This record gives sequence, structure tokens and C-alpha cells, in this order.
Amino acid sequence: MLCTRVIPIVLLDGFSVLKTQQFNVRRNLGSPITVVRIYNTRNVDELIILDIDASRQGRCIDLWTIRDVTEDCFMPLTIGGGITTIDDIRATLLAGADKVAINTQALMRPHFIREGAEQFGRQCMVVSIDYTLVEGVGWVFNRGIGQQQLRLLDWAQEAVAMGAGELLINCVDRDGMMQGPDLTTISLLRLHITIPIIYAGGVGQALDCADIIQAGAHAVAVSSVFHFTSITPDDCKAAMAQRGILVR
Repeated sequence: MLCTRVIPIVLLDGFSVLKTQQFNVRRNLGSPITVVRIYNTRNVDELIILDIDASRQGRCIDLWTIRDVTEDCFMPLTIGGGITTIDDIRATLLAGADKVAINTQALMRPHFIREGAEQFGRQCMVVSIDYTLVEGVGWVFNRGIGQQQLRLLDWAQEAVAMGAGELLINCVDRDGMMQGPDLTTISLLRLHITIPIIYAGGVGQALDCADIIQAGAHAVAVSSVFHFTSITPDDCKAAMAQRGILVR
């Protein structure tokens, strides 16, 4: 049986760490090097670093920053932001990433997922999907290319068919609010998706992480609660262990 992962998400706006609320309100949190060093001292399984402005600004995540980060990072890294070509994937992996996260380009050109999987293996390809809820139904959201008339479940299934190794789903409505996760959507996806699901959005207490795993996710991606409260990754793992969930 695979151990459940607790994965901090570090968002960048180019060179600085920030945290959003519902993808709008931004709060600057300083240097990514400092943040990564802090996570290195904690019991963290992996780290996800996403440049949330890269696609809209027509650029790739800054690889010099990633190289600096990897010098201080001793955990698996997933990197995303403006990755649009096979060369971008290769360069990101060479800079120290273990996996890449693709979002906008996957939506624009779904076969890019397959191309990446064929070149580097499915395990390298994490498809990141942001979504909003409309009357309880998840719909894909992407500010870089406009609102998509595309159901979350439909796109998730297509991404799997195209070669995604994991899905990172992020509930925009709950992003940064720390008011609880969207368990209903997790449970729905689990019924139809065969690859690991990483869920992000709304974690406000350690027990939320246990709820997310019991709803069907394989890993919990957390940001605000680690930045702005005293809750630690170990607290999240302890809460999951109390429910009988296998953790590292």
C-alpha cells in the first residue's frame, strides 16, 4: 500500500513567493529559497512549485530560481508554470525537477500530455486542473485562456487518457479560504479516475487532510495553513494516522 503524501504548494509570481485567495487577493511571502529551506527542516514528502503568472505572461518559470531552490531542496519537486514545449519539460527536469505540472498548455493542446509522457514517462506528467463549482458541479477554470465550458470530470478523464501520471486539482472557490475542502468533488473523481489525485483548496485544520484522503485523494497539497497558522506537516500526518491512514 502506498503511503499518503503531504505536499506543500509554493506559488511564485516570477521570483517571489505569494499566496492567493480565490485566485485574486495576493499576499507576498518573500524569497522561495527561504521558504524551501523551512520546508526542508520539516517532515515534508514532496514540494510543488508553481509560477502562477508564467502562462499569462508568455514565459516559462525561471529556471535559475529553480536551480537555486534545488540546491537547498532534498525532497521530490514538481515544477510548473508556462511549460509549453518538450524542450521546456527537458530543461525543467534538468534544472532539478522530478515532475512537471502542466495546466494551460494541456488545455490548449491535450496531445502535449501524451508527447511528454512518451518522452519522459507518465510519472513525470502532472496535469494541474483549477476548477470552480456551479450548482455543485466542477467546471474547469483557466484565467490564461479564458473561462472554459468544460466539465472538470470530462477534462480529468481526457487528461488520464492522454497520459497524465497524476492530477493536481485545485478548487478556486476554496483557495486560501481555510474553510474546508470540497470532499464531494474528490469522491466523484475517485469513482472515475484511476491515477493518483492530489487535492488542494480549503484546508484549515489538520483533520481536513484526513477527510481529503478518506474522500478518495492520494495526496494533500497545502499552502495557506502552513504559511499562516502553527499547523505543520507533522500535525497533518498525525491526524491522518489517527484515522488509520498510512503516512510516511
